[in-house]
Amino acid sequence: MGTATGTGPARPAGPEAAGGAVDEYVCRSPAPALRPYVARYTGYRQAGLPPALHRGLPSPYLTLILTLDDRLTVAAHPDPRQPPGHYDTLLGGLHAAPALIAHEGRQSGVQIALGPLGARALLGLPAGELAHLDVPADAVLGRRCAELHDRLRQAATWPERFAVLDRLLPGLLRPEPAAHPGVASAWRRLLASGGTAAVPELAEEAGWSTRHLTGRFRTEIGLTPKAAARVVRFDRARRLLAARAARTGRPASGGGELGLAALAVECGYFDQAHLAREFRALAGCAPSRWLDLERGTLFRNVQAGDGAAEPQWGAQGLAEDR
Repeated sequence: MGTATGTGPARPAGPEAAGGAVDEYVCRSPAPALRPYVARYTGYRQAGLPPALHRGLPSPYLTLILTLDDRLTVAAHPDPRQPPGHYDTLLGGLHAAPALIAHEGRQSGVQIALGPLGARALLGLPAGELAHLDVPADAVLGRRCAELHDRLRQAATWPERFAVLDRLLPGLLRPEPAAHPGVASAWRRLLASGGTAAVPELAEEAGWSTRHLTGRFRTEIGLTPKAAARVVRFDRARRLLAARAARTGRPASGGGELGLAALAVECGYFDQAHLAREFRALAGCAPSRWLDLERGTLFRNVQAGDGAAEPQWGAQGLAEDR
């Protein structure tokens, strides 16, 4: 499914939705003043579906989720040392392993994709402090999170909910110091290259040693440059894979049918086997298996994003849906 470009009526995802199940999914870009910090809003509401377990995949975004009805159940976090939990609101940092999200047939909420370079201004801390973690959002945002959550729950439609975000999120902004230009430049270069920029080149451009860049980058972003490159490359590959599978309508099984060899080359992997290994490491399963699991249910993976093709990254280093 591609990214919605506006806030028109939510569309059922498949024929089963017409039989009584609800599966709403709406995406929208934030107000212009928020785009240096926020990539997109996603509203979702599902009901009447079979219970299932889904993967929250690594991506170049921090995730802020504000539920509308039932709590969000995280059965397994990216860091296996963090116990499962139930969340009214959730804030998750960048991670390099999947989360497992459980539901009993219904779920609803608003997901906000945050760029790590905007974390200081919007959250009051560097993205590195949230790396590999999922925490209740009010633990970071305090009472302002409760107000935002209450207003979203009072709104009746997706346009009204997105308008609440446009109105209240600017109130969270604070005059925190920006990330060091060397780190910011390296992050943007990684995004612009689809995760293929070489770390020594990034260090040379910043005027630092590779070791110094790695330490500064991990503190600010939450991952090392090498790990961040893997996540960016994987995010591009899985979005392109999902978009092409949806467009062609071909079966998920069979590497040749999916064009995995060509996709691997396009996304900077050595070969199809390299792509498959990275999928198993970052998604917990092979590419064809991931598509099989996602196609087998109407309930969309909340944390994995919209399955659209690769994001377009602007001057601020954040994706803006076109």
